[in-house]
Amino acid sequence: MTIDEQISFLTRGCVDIVSKADLAKKLESGKTLLVKLGCDPTSADLHLGHSVALSLMRRFQDAGHKAVLVIGDFTAAIGDPSGRDSTRPVLGREQILQNAKTYTEQAFKVLDPAKTEIRFNSQWLDPFVHGTDLLQTLQKITVAQVLERDDFKKRLAAGNPISMLEVLYSLFQGQDSVALKADIELGGTDQIFNLLVGRQLQKNNGQEPQVALTVPLLVGLDGVKKMSKSYGNYVGLNDEPHDMFGKLMSIPDELMPMYYELLTNENVADIKAMHPMAAKKKLAGILVARFHGEQAAQAALAHFEQVFSKKELPDDIPPFTPEPGATLSAVLFAAGAAASKNKARGLIEQGAVRLNGQRLAQDGPFTFENGDVLQAGKRHFIKLVK
Repeated sequence: MTIDEQISFLTRGCVDIVSKADLAKKLESGKTLLVKLGCDPTSADLHLGHSVALSLMRRFQDAGHKAVLVIGDFTAAIGDPSGRDSTRPVLGREQILQNAKTYTEQAFKVLDPAKTEIRFNSQWLDPFVHGTDLLQTLQKITVAQVLERDDFKKRLAAGNPISMLEVLYSLFQGQDSVALKADIELGGTDQIFNLLVGRQLQKNNGQEPQVALTVPLLVGLDGVKKMSKSYGNYVGLNDEPHDMFGKLMSIPDELMPMYYELLTNENVADIKAMHPMAAKKKLAGILVARFHGEQAAQAALAHFEQVFSKKELPDDIPPFTPEPGATLSAVLFAAGAAASKNKARGLIEQGAVRLNGQRLAQDGPFTFENGDVLQAGKRHFIKLVK
């Protein structure tokens, strides 16, 4: 490919490219570029929103460049303030390391493990903080630069606190780029400030500044907010094939072009010409196959068509024996059909819970006959046994 063709391929779906001229210069050099993506292990699971930047990194891998996934075991203890309207709770070291293990396992569902280097930023940030380097670096970053951030401006205007650790966060992330001598750093659009700080710190240290590439924040299943586990609008990389397929089929039609552009290499113009239902089935098939294999994707399609298109019960309903005297919400929670009893009560109030096809409108002590089928939402079926 020509340099222009390489740039077009490598930056597909990107919002910020700082700068395209720098990227062209690095590609023209012919050297293997070091592409960095930082990930703070603040929860146990990754979702499709995370996979957007991971997919971009995979493109660089496929083009022959070196991928370094930085696990923010140091920065996770601070909490990234980017795009947030409140301070993130601080995590303990044990929880951070436990989350980091699941992050790397799930990241390799997208990245090529043989071409990926995993680094923990405590390796260089611990000595950076405890030595004289931090003080010297602070002299070169102004308060005005920090307060230019939109998220900080909004929090100050609302009277919400900003900790000094959060103020230093972008400095620590930028130091990651200095330590690795990164050529390119990837991140969401909410990360642009942090990526540009990395460029500045590299200049201060006599390094060639990295190219900053950002990708959009994937809109969640509700079609409104960014995909997030806390919003309940996410598709997890570890979701079971049937669940993943069913969730993807619930995406609003207008989000199809975005999902295809950010999550696949398909021609978006061709997708826009397809019927929305066909486009969703194709997308769900692609993504389930990517994370679970082609056989699982075919089974998930058959399951979806049996349950939703033909309105039949699935063949593989898991059995569950409720505790005697348990409430309906407690049964739904214990059977894994709801993330909490409160979520279960919400499903009941929404009319999304049925017993043998009949809607259950109230929570309370639950009675059933052996072999009854309890359904929660569109995807969860439970065969009740005594």
